[in-house]
Amino acid sequence: MTIFACQSNKGKQAEEKSKLIANQIFQEELEVDLQEEMEFCEEQLKKSVVVNSDYTTHPRLIELGEQHWKMPKNDVLLWTVGFYPGILWQMYDVTKNDYWKEEALKRTLPLEPYKFNKEHHDVGFMMYCSYGQAYRLTGKKEYKEVLIESANSLITRYNPKVGTIKSWSNELHPQWKQHITIIDNMLNLELLFWASKETGDPKYKDIAVKHAETTMKHHFRDDFSTYHVVEYDENTGKVRNKNTSQGFADESVWARGQAWALYGYTMVYRETGDKKFLDFALKVSDRFIAGLPKDHIPYWDFDLTGKEGEPRDASAAAIAASGLVELSSLLKDAKLKKKYCAAADGILNSLASSAYSARGVNDAFLLHSTGAKPQGNEIDVALVYADYYYLEALRRRKAMERSM
Repeated sequence: MTIFACQSNKGKQAEEKSKLIANQIFQEELEVDLQEEMEFCEEQLKKSVVVNSDYTTHPRLIELGEQHWKMPKNDVLLWTVGFYPGILWQMYDVTKNDYWKEEALKRTLPLEPYKFNKEHHDVGFMMYCSYGQAYRLTGKKEYKEVLIESANSLITRYNPKVGTIKSWSNELHPQWKQHITIIDNMLNLELLFWASKETGDPKYKDIAVKHAETTMKHHFRDDFSTYHVVEYDENTGKVRNKNTSQGFADESVWARGQAWALYGYTMVYRETGDKKFLDFALKVSDRFIAGLPKDHIPYWDFDLTGKEGEPRDASAAAIAASGLVELSSLLKDAKLKKKYCAAADGILNSLASSAYSARGVNDAFLLHSTGAKPQGNEIDVALVYADYYYLEALRRRKAMERSM
């Protein structure tokens, strides 16, 4: 039961408390020195590139009490392989130092075989966060070709009877028997929008838009919170089940899922200019913000906010901060622009604080992320994608600062 669905006095009190916290975050001002924080990120990267010199592996997490990244072997099933190269490309963008370009290339080029990945939807994360950054910053034709092939692989998972891209294979997730779509999939659509712009072929964008529309229709509750997993009948497109995999319960609000939705619909509006996606991004963002505790860093599931012993998820905060900065930049109304920028600033202030910064603790940027608590995995750790979106949020906020 969500705090908005509850009609008890306790539920009403929780809702009022959420409104007060939301009003507080909308008054925040940026306290972070963005340049200094990006310099801190660079110092952390200098440590990790020395340790992580096996380019057939990738940093994924740092356990509590450990100094260095755990380095699983690159694998087609590991959706996180593109984030560390993407961080290095972002640092090259920030500094213009060729050292970071060279380090990024060493870790990007081994991923090329994954352009043929048709095993799951995460070819978008894997290739657009790595090769996408590489192409953005170098314009090299060979990187473009890798990305187009990646987009071709991704659209093989599209089912026109359903109107979405299938996220996971049933062999690896046998509890679902047919067409599975998860909210995370929204971010893989960016690769498809890019492919239509680069090739002139509208098919990629058409699939991305249809996926976003179908997800908007079936993935969200009346309060604009998102389900994690929706299973469709692969032949009729009818919804079979709405569940969670990484949230607390099927009807709870998994924090990172809500962050994916916030970021995803903001991106879809940027790529389409369709106001319905902007309106939806605003509502989804408001629901994320309404679930935040006083320090603006969500518990791993919003339905567990304030419960003793439950971990936070800095990765959800970082994803949301980046999405909120972009959302603010796309708004024309000055009051709304300020409102969502303030929300991003409140999150960034907390992430950069001693409570969440990895400064002096380990080689990451951020502490206290939660990957998959129901499975007992990656609980209260540093996660590579938290760092990726944190650096992106800092870069976007700095660009906004320069444009003011």
